[in-house]
Amino acid sequence: MRATLVVAGLGGGIGSGKSTVSQALGERGAITIDADKIAREVCQPGLPAFDAIVDRFGQEVVSSSGELDRERLAALVFGDDKALSDLNAITHPEVGKVLLERREALDRTGGIGIFDIPLLQPYHRELLRLDKMIIVDCPPEIVISRVVESRNMTSEDVESRIAAQMDRDKRLAMADFVVDNSGSWAQLNDEIERLWVWLNSIK
Repeated sequence: MRATLVVAGLGGGIGSGKSTVSQALGERGAITIDADKIAREVCQPGLPAFDAIVDRFGQEVVSSSGELDRERLAALVFGDDKALSDLNAITHPEVGKVLLERREALDRTGGIGIFDIPLLQPYHRELLRLDKMIIVDCPPEIVISRVVESRNMTSEDVESRIAAQMDRDKRLAMADFVVDNSGSWAQLNDEIERLWVWLNSIK
């Protein structure tokens, strides 16, 4: 592990392949911090975010096992700006607290730290003291095709998810490094290796 700490944010829209890139970086030795995983952790039954979500959206978002029915909740909020805003207002502060704790822990390490954040925003650079911002990019038409095939969603559902996320051009504009995932797995692997070399070159 390199002695100098380098911390980067990793973002990308639905179906971009961001999680695949994050996993590959972890396999190469990066310390990866998954905001989606944290979001699930802070929404467990008995925690404040869970109670607030049920108060706002009702018992219909609670599964038979007593946990959040994430698919049902997603169906309620995507396409409804007010509902999505309300959900974000509940979950983002809780996720933010944990992300900051993880960032402080990174200061006691060396190597490469990766914050895997689907909704990566420019403000994360300052909030988490990120050295670099990485975006995994894929054209919308390819995203729609891949997600319809892999997640059993309709093209309309995927389009609504894309519409609810940051505009692609804005996402690319904040990137220090863009991973192109418009091709084959072999091409993506080459892109990941190119990214890994770049991360290790940062002083």
